[in-house]
Amino acid sequence: MSKTNLLTVLIVIGLGLGVLLGQFVLFDKVHQFDNAFWGDHWTKRVGDLILIRPLMLLVIPLVFVSVVVGVTRIGDPSKLGVVGGATVVYYLSTMLIAVTIGAVLVTSIGPGTGLGERSDQIIAQGQAAYEADQTLRSQLEAAETFSLADAWMNILHQIVPMNIVDEMGRTRPLGVIVFALLLGLALAAGGDAAEPAVRVFEALFDALMRLVHWVIWLTPVGVLLLAAWTVGKIGLVDLVGPLGKYMTTVLVGLLIHAFVILPLVMSLFARANPYRYMWQMKRALMTAFGTDSSGATLPVTIDCAEGEGGCSKRAANFVLPLGATVNMDGTALYEAVAVVFLFQLYGYQLSFNELLIVIITATLAAVGAAAIPSAGLFTMVIVIGAVNTSLGGRGQTLLPLAAIGVIIGVDRILDMCRTTVNVWGDAVGAKIISKIAPDTS
Repeated sequence: MSKTNLLTVLIVIGLGLGVLLGQFVLFDKVHQFDNAFWGDHWTKRVGDLILIRPLMLLVIPLVFVSVVVGVTRIGDPSKLGVVGGATVVYYLSTMLIAVTIGAVLVTSIGPGTGLGERSDQIIAQGQAAYEADQTLRSQLEAAETFSLADAWMNILHQIVPMNIVDEMGRTRPLGVIVFALLLGLALAAGGDAAEPAVRVFEALFDALMRLVHWVIWLTPVGVLLLAAWTVGKIGLVDLVGPLGKYMTTVLVGLLIHAFVILPLVMSLFARANPYRYMWQMKRALMTAFGTDSSGATLPVTIDCAEGEGGCSKRAANFVLPLGATVNMDGTALYEAVAVVFLFQLYGYQLSFNELLIVIITATLAAVGAAAIPSAGLFTMVIVIGAVNTSLGGRGQTLLPLAAIGVIIGVDRILDMCRTTVNVWGDAVGAKIISKIAPDTS
């Protein structure tokens, strides 16, 4: 058995054991301890220490070096414009498709309607969960003051940073990507004089990928502990509980996007077998599921795409770091379903115009979602605020922020699934752009 296949088997075993440990050993303790206990449980702390922290340690250096190397390999600035333009069009198009799928499904299925007295019980439980989690409540209330314009202004500030070292220290990759992009262009324009610096960056990239290869052997243990923490905190019973229909709607939407839409797009534009490629990217997809962070998964995604996936280094080094920052297909779809579900649960009938607001706002807000666990909860506040503005204009009462408490309990499991779709969307983008910028040209 090759090392790659052995690692894949170990990750699968780790995920399976983690689910079993969480459900049959840890879940019974949920009602004995408060959220603070579970937020600091040893399985999460050790899982973070073993896997998340080492991967996050590599993310910013890898983003910086890989983008510089990717740009210098593309070489011709005009070709970089084509690659960059195609990447942005792909990201925005697939996110818009994803959020439309979510809106259509949640409207057709209506997971928040027809619950009768159960809806009052679910709302009361959600209110209690919201009040109990003081940390999350304060973060959501702070996010409520942000509009979509504020979120995009924040993105623009990250695109034009004042201090690149500070951006690196804050683990904000967008400014790092822009600076690396400009530095790569400058090195590419430098010709023979810049060649020594280009070779230094290529050597650094090679060294960083060697570090990635070492760290990913920690993945089986890390995902075991993180999966155990997730299932132990939530329990698989919620899959068939009062929120089961809502969760099913989200999961069906993610499955349609991951197994139908993205493969169709890849077949049309990359002329490659998407399901074979999905199998080749399995380590990255399982790591995304286990870590619940597309940012932490980025080193593994680059390694898989350039190795088993056969993507060009030119495309992978440019497309994947950018995708981990701004491409959030799964998050956009989830936000559309979650927001409409909450309005349905509270008895609101959204008009077509308000559904359109959800689609547009969820797409744009997902771009600003950080590549960290549960970031979609915070950008969801922006989407709810946009719909509330429309409702207020019609003289209706507004959806309270505490409504988010309804879905807090099951968010982690859904977040693991949507993060996996986010990473899959990035990987498909890298394969498509490899057609435009192959290493041989």
